[in-house]
Amino acid sequence: QVQLVESGGGLVQAGGSLRLSCAASGRTFSSYAMGWFRQAPGKEREFVAAISWSGGSTYYADSVKGRFTISRDNAKNTVYLQMNSLKPEDTAVYYCAADRDYGTYYSGSPDYWGQGTQVTVSS
Repeated sequence: QVQLVESGGGLVQAGGSLRLSCAASGRTFSSYAMGWFRQAPGKEREFVAAISWSGGSTYYADSVKGRFTISRDNAKNTVYLQMNSLKPEDTAVYYCAADRDYGTYYSGSPDYWGQGTQVTVSS
Protein backbone atom coordinates (compact mmCIF):
# COMPACT_ATOMS: atom_id res chain seq x y z
CA GLN A 1 0.00 0.00 0.00
CA VAL A 2 1.12 3.54 -0.79
CA GLN A 3 -0.54 6.63 0.60
CA LEU A 4 -0.04 9.90 -1.23
CA VAL A 5 -0.61 13.45 0.02
CA GLU A 6 -0.34 16.40 -2.32
CA SER A 7 0.42 20.00 -1.34
CA GLY A 8 1.45 23.27 -2.91
CA GLY A 9 -1.63 24.17 -4.88
CA GLY A 10 -3.11 27.63 -4.86
CA LEU A 11 -4.08 30.69 -6.85
CA VAL A 12 -1.54 32.24 -9.21
CA GLN A 13 -1.65 34.73 -12.05
CA ALA A 14 -1.01 33.69 -15.62
CA GLY A 15 2.71 33.52 -16.30
CA GLY A 16 3.47 32.63 -12.70
CA SER A 17 4.89 29.50 -11.11
CA LEU A 18 3.91 26.91 -8.52
CA ARG A 19 5.61 23.81 -7.19
CA LEU A 20 3.48 20.88 -6.18
CA SER A 21 4.73 18.24 -3.79
CA CYS A 22 3.51 14.72 -3.16
CA ALA A 23 4.63 12.94 -0.02
CA ALA A 24 4.38 9.16 -0.06
CA SER A 25 4.17 6.77 2.85
CA GLY A 26 5.96 3.45 3.02
CA ARG A 27 9.50 2.20 2.70
CA THR A 28 9.21 1.16 -0.94
CA PHE A 29 8.74 4.59 -2.52
CA SER A 30 11.88 4.19 -4.61
CA SER A 31 10.40 1.13 -6.34
CA TYR A 32 7.44 3.09 -7.72
CA ALA A 33 7.17 5.16 -10.85
CA MET A 34 5.36 8.37 -9.96
CA GLY A 35 3.13 10.65 -11.94
CA TRP A 36 0.85 13.65 -11.99
CA PHE A 37 -2.61 13.92 -13.52
CA ARG A 38 -5.13 16.73 -13.54
CA GLN A 39 -8.85 17.20 -13.92
CA ALA A 40 -10.50 20.46 -14.89
CA PRO A 41 -14.19 21.15 -14.20
CA GLY A 42 -16.39 19.32 -16.68
CA LYS A 43 -13.46 17.49 -18.25
CA GLU A 44 -11.95 14.05 -17.97
CA ARG A 45 -8.82 13.43 -15.97
CA GLU A 46 -5.70 13.75 -18.09
CA PHE A 47 -2.08 12.72 -17.80
CA VAL A 48 0.46 15.47 -17.05
CA ALA A 49 3.87 13.93 -16.30
CA ALA A 50 5.59 10.78 -15.06
CA ILE A 51 9.00 9.82 -13.70
CA SER A 52 10.63 6.43 -13.39
CA TRP A 53 11.63 4.92 -10.04
CA SER A 54 15.22 6.12 -10.43
CA GLY A 55 14.35 9.50 -11.88
CA GLY A 56 16.30 8.65 -15.00
CA SER A 57 13.32 8.77 -17.31
CA THR A 58 10.56 11.35 -17.55
CA TYR A 59 7.52 11.72 -19.78
CA TYR A 60 5.26 14.74 -20.34
CA ALA A 61 1.98 15.57 -21.97
CA ASP A 62 2.47 17.81 -24.99
CA SER A 63 0.40 20.53 -23.35
CA VAL A 64 2.95 21.01 -20.53
CA LYS A 65 6.21 20.06 -22.21
CA GLY A 66 8.81 22.78 -21.74
CA ARG A 67 6.83 24.44 -18.93
CA PHE A 68 6.50 21.73 -16.27
CA THR A 69 9.24 19.62 -14.70
CA ILE A 70 8.73 16.46 -12.67
CA SER A 71 11.38 15.36 -10.21
CA ARG A 72 11.71 13.11 -7.17
CA ASP A 73 13.72 12.78 -4.00
CA ASN A 74 13.74 9.14 -2.93
CA ALA A 75 15.40 9.99 0.38
CA LYS A 76 12.40 12.17 1.24
CA ASN A 77 9.74 9.93 -0.33
CA THR A 78 8.56 12.93 -2.32
CA VAL A 79 7.81 13.74 -5.93
CA TYR A 80 7.54 17.29 -7.23
CA LEU A 81 5.93 19.09 -10.14
CA GLN A 82 7.48 22.47 -10.93
CA MET A 83 5.03 24.45 -13.03
CA ASN A 84 6.23 27.56 -14.84
CA SER A 85 4.60 29.90 -17.34
CA LEU A 86 1.20 28.88 -16.06
CA LYS A 87 -1.86 29.46 -18.22
CA PRO A 88 -5.54 29.72 -17.29
CA GLU A 89 -6.09 26.39 -19.04
CA ASP A 90 -3.80 24.75 -16.46
CA THR A 91 -6.51 25.34 -13.86
CA ALA A 92 -7.49 21.96 -12.43
CA VAL A 93 -7.26 19.63 -9.49
CA TYR A 94 -3.84 17.98 -9.67
CA TYR A 95 -3.44 14.40 -8.52
CA CYS A 96 -0.33 12.48 -7.62
CA ALA A 97 -0.18 8.81 -8.60
CA ALA A 98 2.05 5.79 -8.00
CA ASP A 99 2.51 2.52 -9.85
CA ARG A 100 5.30 -0.05 -9.97
CA ASP A 101 5.10 -0.11 -13.77
CA TYR A 102 6.35 3.07 -15.50
CA GLY A 103 4.63 1.89 -18.67
CA THR A 104 1.25 2.33 -17.01
CA TYR A 105 1.53 6.09 -17.45
CA TYR A 106 1.49 5.74 -21.24
CA SER A 107 -1.91 4.13 -21.43
CA GLY A 108 -3.27 2.92 -18.14
CA SER A 109 -4.42 4.01 -14.74
CA PRO A 110 -1.93 3.86 -11.85
CA ASP A 111 -2.73 1.81 -8.80
CA TYR A 112 -2.50 4.52 -6.14
CA TRP A 113 -3.85 8.07 -6.03
CA GLY A 114 -3.72 11.07 -3.77
CA GLN A 115 -6.69 13.27 -2.88
CA GLY A 116 -5.65 16.11 -5.12
CA THR A 117 -4.69 19.76 -4.77
CA GLN A 118 -6.40 22.67 -6.51
CA VAL A 119 -4.44 24.88 -8.88
CA THR A 120 -6.16 28.01 -10.16
CA VAL A 121 -4.54 30.28 -12.73
CA SER A 122 -6.15 33.67 -13.21
CA SER A 123 -5.93 35.61 -16.46
